[in-house]
Amino acid sequence: MAYKSNNALGLFFGLIMGVVVFGFSFWGIDYSLGADDRTLKIMLYIPAYLFLAIYLFLIVGLINMGYRIEETGLTIKWGLYSITIPWSEINEVFQVEGKGNMFSLLGASWPGYMIGLYSVKGLGPVRMFATTPQKGFIYLKTARGFYGLTPADNEMIKVIAVRANKEVQIVDMNEMSEEIKGKSIQEDRFYKILFNLNLIFLLLFAAYLAIFFPGSGAPPFIILLLVLAVALFFFGIGNAGRLYQFSEQGGCILLLLALAVTGIFFILSLSEITLR
Repeated sequence: MAYKSNNALGLFFGLIMGVVVFGFSFWGIDYSLGADDRTLKIMLYIPAYLFLAIYLFLIVGLINMGYRIEETGLTIKWGLYSITIPWSEINEVFQVEGKGNMFSLLGASWPGYMIGLYSVKGLGPVRMFATTPQKGFIYLKTARGFYGLTPADNEMIKVIAVRANKEVQIVDMNEMSEEIKGKSIQEDRFYKILFNLNLIFLLLFAAYLAIFFPGSGAPPFIILLLVLAVALFFFGIGNAGRLYQFSEQGGCILLLLALAVTGIFFILSLSEITLR
């Protein structure tokens, strides 16, 4: 018996984001650097293609992600990877409800998709093969590790419990105290302000160049500043969210640094275009 996740949102968002970000990045590198900048162009292309390969790997995994109830156990499939957990090795079955506080230890996520090793405050580490675990997920404690699943069919957890001969335990994250669950990024207004400012500065930067370039006569190299600003944005928000769980101030400082660098790039481009 096969069960799928609701991967439509994650797939749509992932494809749109991939086309926009990587499409612009490759175009920007090629446009802004000429034949005399071949070494720099190669140095930028190498990590760009590396991240593109990883991103495509994540997309393929999302497309093929699903779960199967078999006689021998529960099989989790993700891309070319699959693992079968024998029923005898499933120790506990939890239905996690409410909004949890989770962060990446070694994983990737965007709206509608979460894959990799995460830490859920109040529960512990979990290997996510999920789409929208923020709305609740199945949490399995097994002899092979802890797994987080989000099947589209809510009946799957009952089938797992019966096959594993375990009771379904309910964990309501909304009722968990902040001392146990920790402070969520979404509840930190200062962090959200910094995140939004980073996004606004990046969009203003892109809009400014779209309006005034190339008619301004400014050198193509300023496009590369926007490419670097985009890369810095994703680096900043990804690592700030992880750092925040260990140091709230550290996470905010990292966002401030990303904001400052984007602002400097914006000012440099503004000055270059205005002067010309």
